[in-house]
Amino acid sequence: MGKLKWETIIFMVVVHLLGLVALLPQFWSWGSVTVFLILYWVTACLGVTIGYHRLLSHRSFKVPKWLERFFATCGALSAEYGPINWVGIHRQHHKYSDTEKDPHNIHQGFWHSHLTWMFSVSEAEKRAYEFAKDLQRDSYYLWLDNWFLVLQVSLGLLLYILGGWSYVLWGIFLRLAVVYQVTWLVNSLAHTSGDRAYDTPDNSHNNKLVAMLTFGEGWHNNHHMFPKSARHGLLPGQVDITWYHILVMQRLGLAKAVLLK
Repeated sequence: MGKLKWETIIFMVVVHLLGLVALLPQFWSWGSVTVFLILYWVTACLGVTIGYHRLLSHRSFKVPKWLERFFATCGALSAEYGPINWVGIHRQHHKYSDTEKDPHNIHQGFWHSHLTWMFSVSEAEKRAYEFAKDLQRDSYYLWLDNWFLVLQVSLGLLLYILGGWSYVLWGIFLRLAVVYQVTWLVNSLAHTSGDRAYDTPDNSHNNKLVAMLTFGEGWHNNHHMFPKSARHGLLPGQVDITWYHILVMQRLGLAKAVLLK
């Protein structure tokens, strides 16, 4: 393990503790639940799965630049790195999946894949920009990579104005904690448990629970078999909500060059 990243460790502890505080009765309201659900969809679906993953990492489809930047901004609201670092690390996961060079190699243990790989400086993080050179040509993505936490602060101020501390706790801290946990399940649980429809060289699985929580990302074995496919739920009964979003954009003329297996 490399040098510990105490700022990341402290940040994660604070986010999860305040996420638990949000569940106290005095902070519960239908308004705060609504804020949580809307921002969960904006962050996890529009941001991470559509924006960071299927659009920027794999270029599974194309959209107008303004829309691409919108999805990247939603991804930055996840506070899971900016777009360049996220994409660069994810591309290394696919290139070196479940080997020593994989940043969240499942063979180093469930918790390493799920969480602790982020707690020390890794070679994958150092090389992230090398694997995402295409994104560095966009000055906005460079800005997001350095200042994505500014978006969180701005959103927090807006939520406080709209609904006080309950909106902040549910819309920022609880939402971040849940988005983190379900996103990390793709790296951990979807590499240890579920079905394998395809004989890929890695340990990827199709996990229904993960797919439900992540808008279709849990069909991970399918994805590792056909990484550029915009659709992950390839088999009968595999619900892929992210794909339905892309399909709607395609029919509206916003998504083009949509790749399938």
